[in-house]
Amino acid sequence: MNHANRTPWIVGVSGASGTPYAAAVLRGLLAAGESVDLVVSRASRLTLLDETGISFRDAHWREDLREWLARGADGKPDTFTVDVEDVRHWAPGDLAAGPSSGSYSVKGMLIVPASTAAVAGVALGLSKDLLQRAASVTLKERRKLVVAVRETPLNGQTLKHLVTLDEAGAVVLPASPAFYAGATHIQDLVDFVAGRVLDAAGVRHTLYRRWEGELGGSRPDRTDGAARS
Repeated sequence: MNHANRTPWIVGVSGASGTPYAAAVLRGLLAAGESVDLVVSRASRLTLLDETGISFRDAHWREDLREWLARGADGKPDTFTVDVEDVRHWAPGDLAAGPSSGSYSVKGMLIVPASTAAVAGVALGLSKDLLQRAASVTLKERRKLVVAVRETPLNGQTLKHLVTLDEAGAVVLPASPAFYAGATHIQDLVDFVAGRVLDAAGVRHTLYRRWEGELGGSRPDRTDGAARS
């Protein structure tokens, strides 16, 4: 892949449960013609293995990524067909990687899902791995940072960290699916969250049905007669 003239989105995948959210965001970015720089943390690889059975390996990342992105949220393989040619992978321990520098050209960063440990690390500026460092750089360069936190309940310290990120200019986006879009499958709920992440980034997509001001408009049992009554 020719890396010249790319201005990618960095996608950081942390160790929180919710790897299907990350997969849906990645598919959405690639479908929109966006370039992606991917950082999969060490902790997230354990979560990915637990949730999908896929081992994400630096030496075979392209094959592992294809298998992951092809899998549906219900675990069914070969649900999607995805071209990953415009993805660049960076090892999480590589602090000399491109995204560790503000002079590396990117559009912004999406952390999906964001664990409370990742939230704390970014809020405190710890930069203990590439994910945290890239997020800190994104903030200092005043680029878009979307943090899709996936944890419940949230304790006071994490709430303080989220306020810190908000005050620093990040978009704090809890991974909270909505039901007004007419979800009938787990993939619909995952795609809603992924779509909201892409909305916050300003990336066009068709991952979910938007609210149009009509009560019950997305219900599968809705009829024109019921809508008129």
